[in-house]
Amino acid sequence: MTSTDPRNPLESVARRRFLISSWPWRSAGYLLTTAGPALAAAVPFAVLALPWAAALSSRHGFGARTVFAALGALLVAGLGPLVALPLAGVERRRLRLVDTRPVTSGHVPASGAARWLRVRYGEAATWRELGYACLLLAAAPVLYGAFFMIALFVVGLAASPLLAGNGSGRAGEPLALGPVKIDSVAEALPYGAAGLVLLAALPYAAALLAGAHAALARALLGRGSGERLRAELVEVSRSRARLVDAFEAERRRIERDLHDGAQQRLVSLTLKLGLVRVELPPGSEAGRDVADAHEEAKLLMTELRELIRGIHPRVLTDRGLPAALAELADRSPVPVTVRADLPERLPPHEEGTAYFVAAEALANVAKHSRATRAALTAATRGRTLVLEVEDDGRGGADPGRGTGLTGLADRVAVIGGRMLLSSPAGGPTLLRVEIPCGRRSE
Repeated sequence: MTSTDPRNPLESVARRRFLISSWPWRSAGYLLTTAGPALAAAVPFAVLALPWAAALSSRHGFGARTVFAALGALLVAGLGPLVALPLAGVERRRLRLVDTRPVTSGHVPASGAARWLRVRYGEAATWRELGYACLLLAAAPVLYGAFFMIALFVVGLAASPLLAGNGSGRAGEPLALGPVKIDSVAEALPYGAAGLVLLAALPYAAALLAGAHAALARALLGRGSGERLRAELVEVSRSRARLVDAFEAERRRIERDLHDGAQQRLVSLTLKLGLVRVELPPGSEAGRDVADAHEEAKLLMTELRELIRGIHPRVLTDRGLPAALAELADRSPVPVTVRADLPERLPPHEEGTAYFVAAEALANVAKHSRATRAALTAATRGRTLVLEVEDDGRGGADPGRGTGLTGLADRVAVIGGRMLLSSPAGGPTLLRVEIPCGRRSE
């Protein structure tokens, strides 16, 4: 099927090839199969609506009728969804007859009887399906009955010459087609011609009725726009979480490879250069060259150690966020007071995000704030990790003037957190990061 092909009867009736397409037959099949689900749902709904029938009885007083009406409403609202849910499932499958687009249920998965009931009765999709069931039982008999009566009348008009010719009326009586009385074949011919014209229009009427019914069913039984957006947001959140986990795993792999591979080889090279340096005569040209190489190797080892710590600090993995924050404070050129109230280990990606935010924030304090002291606080409040970095510097920090603060905000947003900044001119500056805490890790 191409993109220009009709997707439902409402789109097909405007096509010139409508009558020779499959849509008239599909529409007729949809209309004819409506009776089965409607009758199956009518029986339990009729039982639930019995108090309403009692409320309409003139034998009861106003108070009793009110009680019966309220009881009927409670029964339909309380037990009606249990009938509407399977009916909606059948109707979504029947939609395939007259709509090529997939229709998805608006329900979310739920396991266990108690949870299933709680979730289903709290969903908008359930009440839309109950509304559809009520409309189907109230409107379908009227609309479908009217359509089939008109169809029978049109067929009778088209066949009137044959019926009049065969003497279908009683002896001496004219042939009656509703309000029309026909005495002979000649009188029936105009009506037969009109019946043939109307007979050709019946497939269009059937398609319109089936298309309108299908459009209503799709709107009430399918996933609404808000539910689609929520589902897409959930999928985006899950995808984002998978990416965060993948990046964290890749960072750990790089850190491990550098620590266990390149750093160990560099340590070995440094030791060998130290041994060669001791064996060479002091003051010789070769000794000076080896000494220079030895010092370069030690500097390189220091830089590599800092690089590994920047990728993923070993102390964060081994001892957790409080110890890693204390190490950050020890390395900061600005005196930093650390207070970390974290009774449990957090998931690795949350600890990693908090650590790197703190590291970048302290680096900004040292570079730009001209502060004499700083305070670093980390605590869990409910299911949120709150990290605050405060300094007594000159203030005036502005995310619009650089990418550092924007990068911090982006890093926090990746795991669903947020960053707040207060930095008036003259200080102090307070950076607050709130990170939602997931499942605790051991």
